[in-house]
Amino acid sequence: MRLGCATSPELLGRVDIHLLIPLGATEQHGPHLPLNTDTVIASGIAEAAAARRGDAVAAPALPYGSSGEHGDFPGTLSVGQAAVETTLVELVRSAAAFDDVTLVSWHGGNAEPVARAVARLRAEGRDVHLWEPHVDGGDAHAGRVETSLMLALAPDLVRDERPVGATQPLDVLLPRLRADGVAAVSHNGVLGDARGATAEAGRALLERFVAEIEALLDADSSGTAGA
Repeated sequence: MRLGCATSPELLGRVDIHLLIPLGATEQHGPHLPLNTDTVIASGIAEAAAARRGDAVAAPALPYGSSGEHGDFPGTLSVGQAAVETTLVELVRSAAAFDDVTLVSWHGGNAEPVARAVARLRAEGRDVHLWEPHVDGGDAHAGRVETSLMLALAPDLVRDERPVGATQPLDVLLPRLRADGVAAVSHNGVLGDARGATAEAGRALLERFVAEIEALLDADSSGTAGA
């Protein structure tokens, strides 16, 4: 289930293993969620998907990403877009022994370099897939969606506060956010509303995300997988 806990001989001779690589970040998530929120969620989704199958393993998560937009908040660490792209290209190239690789990407700031990395790898003929979350009506950062998932996955890390931040649609906030960072649009770093978050809602989201990844892996096994 977890690549980091396996030994090399245990993988020897296996040609049917789907490798899931969780992509997280280390960045502020308001006053109530820890800096490793994206990493915890990406790992939780990948590990839950792998746990259901005998033909998948979840790699240790990449805990740093392109998080420069959160740089005004203490604790945020960022490696930038170029480093993310290069790291993913080299990681997937090194995974040639696996049947295929699926990137489980949670941090939205990684979207552009991840897309570029996937395009480069596919141009090389590598079997790589990308899963990203899509939640209709969800908020962008440290709101109800992420707080609910953290209550389901790591409730001991969630503080008592349920803050409200900038609640305008992300496409409205994006121009200033890109120009001046998250702090320019949200004093507490939250892009959404964490009120109403529940562990039950988080478990339902987790179940849905795992089902999406399983469908992606099954489609790949049958030769019908898309992007």
